[in-house]
Amino acid sequence: MGFRTGIVGLPNVGKSTLFNALTRTAAAQAANFPFCTIEPNVGEVNVPDARLDRLAEIGKSARVVPSRMTFVDIAGLVRGASKGEGLGNQFLANIRECDAIAHVLRCFEDDDVTHVEGRVDPLADAETVETELMLADLESVEKRLAGLARKLKGGDREAEAQARLLEAAKAALAAGRPARTVAVAEEDARTWRGLQLLTAKPVLYVCNVEEASAASGNAQSRAVAAMADREGAACVTISAAIEEEIAQLDAAERAEFLADLGLEEAGLDRLIAAGHRLLGLQTYFTVGPKEARAWTIPKGASAPQAAGVIHGDFERGFIRAETIAYDDFVALGGEQAAKEAGRMRSEGKSYRVADGDVMHFLFNT
Repeated sequence: MGFRTGIVGLPNVGKSTLFNALTRTAAAQAANFPFCTIEPNVGEVNVPDARLDRLAEIGKSARVVPSRMTFVDIAGLVRGASKGEGLGNQFLANIRECDAIAHVLRCFEDDDVTHVEGRVDPLADAETVETELMLADLESVEKRLAGLARKLKGGDREAEAQARLLEAAKAALAAGRPARTVAVAEEDARTWRGLQLLTAKPVLYVCNVEEASAASGNAQSRAVAAMADREGAACVTISAAIEEEIAQLDAAERAEFLADLGLEEAGLDRLIAAGHRLLGLQTYFTVGPKEARAWTIPKGASAPQAAGVIHGDFERGFIRAETIAYDDFVALGGEQAAKEAGRMRSEGKSYRVADGDVMHFLFNT
């Protein structure tokens, strides 16, 4: 399991430049004019995880297979998008298909790069995008409620559950709050996700700063971080221009370049880590002579659910999971040594997988 993150924002804030850097391609055209991106560019990237390389070394694995995540570079949104201005309808349709939103905000001054509204104000930009998404959601909610009228008269329980959640979303949106502020009970989570509300999606603010501020940020990025903290959203500071440069370097050059800038890791690594935290994801591993592989699952996933990420038959026929904690696997030098030391556990269907577990599944065919 990976996750699909839509890169959104106003035109000319650095979305396509960031996409190019993240996917290490030139698939997204970056240019200084609005609506440069029309069709969404989609790119898959490896999720960097030093633990996987260490496990592969210990397991003498012939192949290393990281988990993957998908980025979608979506057309720039402008004021009035909810009413179809610019490429609004297309923007809204594309973002609806994503699991999370990486909202790129311009936090740098540059007279050579025009701003669609003639000023650099990341908080105002964030408000513009959020407002358009809320207006689109409000229109969608009202249409859905009208469409449920007949089923509600017939006492349809599923329709009643949908209507209850839609009314809660409508109240929040009418009060100027995004749908993600609505408290949703666990038993309603699936129905809530099915509503596909734009503002119900978790948000990661990406502050695009100039090169000199890549390590410590600037006043604008700090203002965004404070806003994110108030909202309970995630926030990372990145220089898209630097990330694009890093993407062209080999491993040794990359490490030296980052050190010169006072950065411990690339923006991609921080972005993915923030995304995992935002969506409540974690990683487990499978290790063998053929390959070492990372698998992404939701936190709290059961052992059968984790097995199902590999193949549905693994989940349906699940018997047990032979499990070794990452630290034990590394400290003891591999599976056999961990087993001999009594550190391999046999876990059943009720086991909740821990981040970093090294697992082998036994199942009936």
